[in-house]
Amino acid sequence: MNTVSTESTFSAIHDVSRWLESKIIGQESLVQRLIMALLCGGHLLVEGAPGLAKTRAIKELAEVVEGEFHRIQFTPDLLPSDVTGTEIFRPEDGTFKFQKGPIFHNLILADEINRAPAKVQSALLEAMAEHQVSVGSDTFALPELFLVMATQNPIEQEGTYPLPEAQLDRFLMHVVVDYPDSESERKILNLVRAEAQKNQTTDSVLPLSQQSIFAARQALLKLHMAEPVERYIVALIMATREPGKDLSKWIEYGASPRGTIALDICSRALAWLNNREFVTPQDVQAIAHDVLRHRLILTFEADAQGITTDHVIDQLIEQVPVP
Repeated sequence: MNTVSTESTFSAIHDVSRWLESKIIGQESLVQRLIMALLCGGHLLVEGAPGLAKTRAIKELAEVVEGEFHRIQFTPDLLPSDVTGTEIFRPEDGTFKFQKGPIFHNLILADEINRAPAKVQSALLEAMAEHQVSVGSDTFALPELFLVMATQNPIEQEGTYPLPEAQLDRFLMHVVVDYPDSESERKILNLVRAEAQKNQTTDSVLPLSQQSIFAARQALLKLHMAEPVERYIVALIMATREPGKDLSKWIEYGASPRGTIALDICSRALAWLNNREFVTPQDVQAIAHDVLRHRLILTFEADAQGITTDHVIDQLIEQVPVP
């Protein structure tokens, strides 16, 4: 296998990022987090109102990443086998053969994941965590490049099945997308018109190879992280488990060790995308909300007072000393 240089890898991923921003207007944070999840080998939970380019984002990414894409529309009548696959009887030899389901693709869009019942959610999340699917006595490995982007709609709650907190922990980040500003809205109109007329002039981009993605993952691990920054990450996580007097009334359960690991790798990815060879406390702070948002369980008192996890994370960042 030919080695991929760090410079060419960085250039290729930045070209893809810029191309995505030209196709997904007004959602730069979502594009960046999607690229980060790809580099970190994690999965993304995206929450936002309909029409905010959540589905479009990963579909456009799939256009420029070497790999197979599949969309799974989650509905109340979906079965676990519709996701993982099922055994098919072969009458010619009287045996059963496992027919792989859509989970065996490289890029997965789990659309409206909160519309499917618990069994289906568990089948998907188990595959995400274990990177394999077990059927009877057989185990089938998932592709090495494997990214799930799950979406959920916060507006409609009737007929939905909220993800359990313990399973939410399987996601690397929980990203909340909001409406674009007026200037971005105007650019969206122009983009849609150009696409409808098939005269769009955005630059093309070379496909991003899996080899480049794996090379970038190794480059992240080699970034320098000073011991004070590492201790800062741990201090933030410990503050969620042992909150001070002001926050103890709001936090019922803190972040798990997965939160520590996610803060580390995501802050590395952010530093790498900013073309730096070291991680700063500001990288940790910039990614803390998306990493911890779904990992904190608030008390009933916090809910009653309208306190959100984002507000609690703001307070944590203020209280934990920066090295």
